[in-house]
Amino acid sequence: MSAIHDTDTAPAAGSRLGWAVADSWTMTRRELAHWARRPAQVVVGLLFPVMMLLMFGFLIGGGRGVDGDFRAYLVPGMLTMTMAFGLEATMLAVTQDLGKGVVDRFRSMPMNSGAVLVGRSVADMLQSAVGLLVMTAVGYAVGWRWHEGYASFLGALGLLLLLRFAMLWIGIHLAMVAGTPDMVQAVQILVWPVGFLSNAIASPASMPPWLGAVVEWNPLSATATAVRGLFGNPGAGGDSWAAAHAGLLAVAWPVALVAVFFPLAVKRFRDLGR
Repeated sequence: MSAIHDTDTAPAAGSRLGWAVADSWTMTRRELAHWARRPAQVVVGLLFPVMMLLMFGFLIGGGRGVDGDFRAYLVPGMLTMTMAFGLEATMLAVTQDLGKGVVDRFRSMPMNSGAVLVGRSVADMLQSAVGLLVMTAVGYAVGWRWHEGYASFLGALGLLLLLRFAMLWIGIHLAMVAGTPDMVQAVQILVWPVGFLSNAIASPASMPPWLGAVVEWNPLSATATAVRGLFGNPGAGGDSWAAAHAGLLAVAWPVALVAVFFPLAVKRFRDLGR
């Protein structure tokens, strides 16, 4: 009778999945509510990459080693860099929840333990998608065009969001390791050299051979090159293996990064209460 009773009261797998999805959506709505209460922060996050695009496109001018229309080369690169920038908002939100004991309160409630992280990641991805649309519209306004079909256009956006998803889980893990907002700001500084050590703005052909090789193997360079190819913009080719197989690397790099940092972030989150 005891075995029968346990079987009857145990939640079905479908029910557990449903509750996990519901809890994750509740946490996502919590993050979206924060947007509504702090619209200025959201607007600044959207306008910062636009400012970078306009600055490099008009004030600084042509990129090193870039032949032809620099803006056609620049816009896909800036779209890629946008996927790396702006992580500090997510990282600060994680550390603030940890510091205020919010995560501990959530962990004490009858809810899926991973819903907090999933909700944070979904909200970040939604904001990243909006940011991509804003940047694409601004690029179109300044004269950038894509020359392939809509399928290639959507494929390029998919690669960009895949990169963001990987960067997001790196940021969540580092935020829990850092623990405080002050340390997050120190970690965020490291994003800048990683972003600029790519082919987003300048061609590796204009760099010393050793530096060009490092740049071509940067995950951001792989995505930027693959996206340029899907858009039909200049800078999609190259003689090196990394440049010739940018599409493969644009998928392989984010998948590998998620495979490493997603389990690390989940494990770190589960160990917080121990």
